[in-house]
Amino acid sequence: MYGEVKEMIQKIGIVQMDIVFGDPEKNRKKVEEWMMKAYEEGCDTVVLPELWTTGYDLKRLDDIAEDEARDSSSFLTALSKKYSIHIVGGSVANRTGNGVSNTLLVTDSHGKMVKKYSKLHLFKLMDEHHYLLPGQDDGMFTLQDTKMAGLICYDIRFPEWFRKHVLMGAQVVFVVAEWPTARIDHWETLLRARAIENQCFVIACNRVGSDPQNEFGGTSLVVGPWGDIMAKGGKAEELITANIQLEEVEHVRKQIPVFQDRKPDFY
Repeated sequence: MYGEVKEMIQKIGIVQMDIVFGDPEKNRKKVEEWMMKAYEEGCDTVVLPELWTTGYDLKRLDDIAEDEARDSSSFLTALSKKYSIHIVGGSVANRTGNGVSNTLLVTDSHGKMVKKYSKLHLFKLMDEHHYLLPGQDDGMFTLQDTKMAGLICYDIRFPEWFRKHVLMGAQVVFVVAEWPTARIDHWETLLRARAIENQCFVIACNRVGSDPQNEFGGTSLVVGPWGDIMAKGGKAEELITANIQLEEVEHVRKQIPVFQDRKPDFY
C-alpha cells in the first residue's frame, strides 16, 4: 500500500493523455505512469478519458473489446488499491452478451468497483451507432458518502439527462470524453452551462492527440458550482489538478435557490 485511505475527496487529478490507437496494452502502460504521478501529487481522485484503452478504433472492436470489461476492471481496481486513490476510469469498449458498449468504470480507494455506466447517447458523427449499443442505466455512484455521477462525452448535450442526475443527489458530475478540436468551444461552453444551471462541480477529462480521422482538443476542465473555471488543460498531455470543497455546492444553492424555485408541473 502507498498510503492511508483519504477521509475526504479533495484533490482531483485529470489525466489528459493521448491514446495509442487500438492498442490497450500500450495505453495501460501509459495510465500506470500517470497514476504514479497523480499519487506523487497527492490526488484523492483520478479521472481518465473516454475509450482510453482503444481510442475510436471502432472497426476492430471484435478483436479489441473486452469481455465484461474484465481486463480494465482488474487493472483499475489494482491501481486504486495500490495507491489508495479513487479512479473515475474513463470508459472502455465493453463486450457483453448483447454487443459492445462504451462503458465508464469507477473504483474506490479500497480497490472496489462501484459503478459501470454505459454511454446513453451515441454520437452518429463518429459512427458510434453502427458499432456500439446505448446504455440502459444512469451514471450515479457514491464515493465516501458523497453522491456523484459519471457521464460520457455527447451526454452533455442533453441537459435533461444531466439534470436528472443532480435531482438524484449528485454534487459532482464527472465527464469523460474524446471531444474533437473542431468543436472545442462547444465543449467548454456546455460544461460551464451544466455547472451553472445545476449548481454542482463538473470535472471533465478530454483526450489530446489524434487518430486517423480526428484531432482532439484537450481543454480538460474543473468547473465550480458558480461556473468558475478552477483548472483548465491545454492541448498537450498533462496532469491537471484542482482542490474542491464540496461545501461550496450547498453554499451556492442557498444563495440562488434554483431547485426550490423549479416548476416541474410546467415542463
